[in-house]
Amino acid sequence: MPALSRRQALTTAAALATAAAGVAATPATAATASGHHDPHSPAPFDEVYRGRRIQGRPSTGGHAHHGTGYTVLVDGVELHLMRNADGTWISVVSHYDPVATPRAAARAAVDELQGAALLPFPAN
Repeated sequence: MPALSRRQALTTAAALATAAAGVAATPATAATASGHHDPHSPAPFDEVYRGRRIQGRPSTGGHAHHGTGYTVLVDGVELHLMRNADGTWISVVSHYDPVATPRAAARAAVDELQGAALLPFPAN
């Protein structure tokens, strides 16, 4: 049996976390998609954190199909974000450190990037 690469392990972990988040967030996503305001949706933000522009807002495009219904950008590049079943948030950059809000996930990603550019996450 071939050894599992780090990339394959992270991809599998991301898929499992995304599936769990999608199941937990389905009712909220349905309300948002129907045009109703979701009272549990995090507030939008737009700030400069450690010299990087981070933005977050409710969305229907991008990776919203994963059940988050929320888009986060770091310097204009989408940060792939996932919501855990317990309501915490993780990103592909800071995957092993769940945080309470998308803003905290964006800040954690900036900290982890240490000045490196965020590369777009492939859709497939």
